[in-house]
Amino acid sequence: MSILITICARGGSKRVKDKNIREINGKPLISYAIDLAKQWGRAKRIVCSTDSEKIAEIAKKYGAEVPFIRSAYLSTGSTGKIEVIRDALVNCEKKYGEKYDIVVDLDITNPLKTKKDLDNCLRIFRKKNPEVLFSVVKARRNPYFNMVELNDKGFAEISKKPENFILRSQDTPKVYDLNASIYFYNRRFLLNPKNKFVLQSKKAGIYVMNDICGADIDSEEDLKYIEFLLKNGAVEGVV
Repeated sequence: MSILITICARGGSKRVKDKNIREINGKPLISYAIDLAKQWGRAKRIVCSTDSEKIAEIAKKYGAEVPFIRSAYLSTGSTGKIEVIRDALVNCEKKYGEKYDIVVDLDITNPLKTKKDLDNCLRIFRKKNPEVLFSVVKARRNPYFNMVELNDKGFAEISKKPENFILRSQDTPKVYDLNASIYFYNRRFLLNPKNKFVLQSKKAGIYVMNDICGADIDSEEDLKYIEFLLKNGAVEGVV
């Protein structure tokens, strides 16, 4: 199976300025995804999709290919990630004259994933043959037990009503949070323009990461926390 790794890095982050290239523990954040892809060694190509010349130069410095600069219409805050990955797949197949069976997207803002995580994802992907597989962590809240929403009268109700009320958290169905870290796509699903979100698939698989490896940078506080973990070697195998 031919694998393409995409690393998507839009310029102009609002909540954490220049997030994708912020230095964390002595390296730009984007370099962790590129280094991991290189260490894994299973991809035919490691490609960065970006609208920023500055990000492109840093990506190339650490070993990613940047065969095109992403179009402005795919670089807005409202653009869906699958559209960007699809664009990268189409552009790469055209430029290199190659066909990729699997596209693996490594999110930059989660630098604690490891080669072992990618190996486990690939094993599940090959065994179960889903259309898409994504990483998750065990949810801290459960819609069957302690998550509520307001009804049309403005009163709180449990978000997902079971047949009988559940009185203990350990009796609830298992639920997970998508942690925006690792995504595996088969080519057919990705190339279908109707698909804009992973959960549109009726054959979606999951890979459960631990809470630390699944940590995501979405604020300055997150960045400081993950830098602390990196400096103290909290995750074995992070490159």
